[in-house]
Amino acid sequence: MATFLYKIGRFSFRRRRLVALLWVALLAVVGVGAASANTTGNNSFSIPGTEAQKAFDLLDQRFPAMHADGAQANIVFRAPSDEKITASDNKRVVEAAVSALGDGNKQVATVVDPFAAGAVSEDGTTAYVSVSYTVQFNDMSDASKDTLDQVLEEGRDAGLTVEAGGPAMAEMPETGSAEIIGLALAALTLVITFGSLVAAGLPLLTAVIGVGIGVASIMALTEVLDLSSTTSTLASMIGLAVGIDYALFIVSRYRSELAEGRDREEAAGLATGTAGSAVVFAGLTVVIALAGLTVVDIPMLTKMGLAAAGTVTIAVIIALTLIPALLGFAGQRVLGRKARLHSPNTAPEAGKPNMGTRWARFVLRRPVTVLLTAVVALGVIAVPVASLKMGLPGDGEQPTSTTQRKAYDMLSESFGPGANGPLLVTVDTSADGGAVKSEANAVSKTITGLENVAAVTPATYDKAGKTAILTVVPKSAPDSTRTEDLLADIRDHTGSNVMVTGQTAMKVDVSEKLNDALVPYLGLVVGLAFLLLILVFRSILVPLKAALGFLLSVLAALGAVVAVFQWGWAADLIGVEQTSPIMSMMPIFMVGVVFGLAMDYEVFLVTRMREAYVHGESPRQAIVTGFQHGTRVVTAAAIIMISVFAGFMGSNDAMVKMIGFGLAFAVFVDAFIVRMTIVPAVLALLGRHAWWLPKWLDKAVPNVDVEGEALTRHLNAEAQDPDAEREPARV
Repeated sequence: MATFLYKIGRFSFRRRRLVALLWVALLAVVGVGAASANTTGNNSFSIPGTEAQKAFDLLDQRFPAMHADGAQANIVFRAPSDEKITASDNKRVVEAAVSALGDGNKQVATVVDPFAAGAVSEDGTTAYVSVSYTVQFNDMSDASKDTLDQVLEEGRDAGLTVEAGGPAMAEMPETGSAEIIGLALAALTLVITFGSLVAAGLPLLTAVIGVGIGVASIMALTEVLDLSSTTSTLASMIGLAVGIDYALFIVSRYRSELAEGRDREEAAGLATGTAGSAVVFAGLTVVIALAGLTVVDIPMLTKMGLAAAGTVTIAVIIALTLIPALLGFAGQRVLGRKARLHSPNTAPEAGKPNMGTRWARFVLRRPVTVLLTAVVALGVIAVPVASLKMGLPGDGEQPTSTTQRKAYDMLSESFGPGANGPLLVTVDTSADGGAVKSEANAVSKTITGLENVAAVTPATYDKAGKTAILTVVPKSAPDSTRTEDLLADIRDHTGSNVMVTGQTAMKVDVSEKLNDALVPYLGLVVGLAFLLLILVFRSILVPLKAALGFLLSVLAALGAVVAVFQWGWAADLIGVEQTSPIMSMMPIFMVGVVFGLAMDYEVFLVTRMREAYVHGESPRQAIVTGFQHGTRVVTAAAIIMISVFAGFMGSNDAMVKMIGFGLAFAVFVDAFIVRMTIVPAVLALLGRHAWWLPKWLDKAVPNVDVEGEALTRHLNAEAQDPDAEREPARV
């Protein structure tokens, strides 16, 4: 592989104008496609195979007027103290709101008058209007949103307390200025690392181009593939981080080759052949981890994973082609001024051990102490995982200052906690031809006799008279374990014709499905990556150590997420206004992404050690050599990735904020504690055994030549053949 990539690097260097033109043209084409496409996205959340989804689909089929997949809002009105909402003046305001919401708006499916439907509290102080829309919140027109705002303002002007909640009040995710700050920190890190604005600018430029192509492609395909609005955000988050890192490693190796006295074209080829091999395998591990999310069988998560995997693939290809091309344009400016003033092989600080060398020697002197200290520290950080509570975000988890949270609290106070999460029970007799009315009455009686049931509304029937809907209001809140128990009781005590759905049932079912998928997913991803790392390192113990180190990283990261977002520790520092359960998809998503990113640093750092060992150094000296050449660039790569992920913590979307924090912390732990502390300690204790591979497996495993041994032989053969034709470089 190294020889093949070496040729690609040299070709891209020589044909730099063609390569750069092709990438710019591709960016322009997908940009035009994105600009002309509908990019609003589909934010519906489906979980195939679950009872809640089957019932939801049944409602959509039998009760199309309900528009079960559309947005919904609850506008809560409360009268001033010592007044009733049923008083004539107050009642007139509420009725005016009902008229305004449904007045000629084609996006409105139904508006429920609280006085006709009995949606008035027992004390007569509070009422709520339910509005259902034919479209999702991100497809709602400005007129629909303006009408909601107008109803709130007019009610408040009339002296009432008016708040609104529900999916229709959701906001599109925004990252704000924090993302720009993250990029600025990444740029500063690159400048400090390279000491050259040109060298620092190349990884940023290529990463932006790669993310631009990836995100523009996602936007262009949003309507065709039914993608969600967060798909492009997460793809840009991961694509930007790995894009900068992959380019950084190749530029760094190119500068090292120039320092060895090689000409620019040769240096570009060698950098692509050696560091590029590590980039390919690091990228493959990330792609495997992200694409593996398809096994979860949740369409939204599958599309997010595949979109991010596609963006990572683009980042790898750009690093292997566009970076060598741009290095050809950059000339000697890719080196810092001090490096340009010194001739090759006479670096001003040659022979002086750098920070990486000193750290590696420190770890080699005390491997057991360092290993135990690091493992215990990560174990302590991971302790909060034992208290992990999962769920999906709702109005109850919104900051107390928002209208959604205020509406949620008002409904709980006046109608009971269960009013915020009613269960929808469907009774379908189309399969057995039974009498739907008598069966619905029997189901209603059974549910009424269960514990924790506040109310069961009369059944509503479809036109064919085969399906009925009952609304069950629990006494407990939607995220309460008592509500989950009630859901299980309903399913256990009713027949096969009965299914339960609703937001609460959806949340419970998706959590169960994600929990069930976690172990198979982990096995698939770790198993495939383990085989891939055997190819890279030609070892059994090094990939095993890499996988165990990943488990430490992801557990520590999840522990930090629980401590901040669920317990509220240091929540104010990152703008978390309200603690809440950890989102159900967070653990499995972090497992996928963190595993891929963890293997990045494993590959980048350990391949340099493997390269030194293959070329004759002792195991302990190979560790020092790997750190001598790799620490500075791996440190810079980690800081860059942390900066990029931390930038997304400024998002107003709870999921994006949580993922940004979790990934930033995971990269910190994995790069600095696992890969740069635990890895050298374990390798020092293993010695030559670290690179052991059974003979039968050594024969069976193809040699992908990541360390460049075959490339070295190829170059030596060329050097011994002075008549070998070589195309002249274009300067």
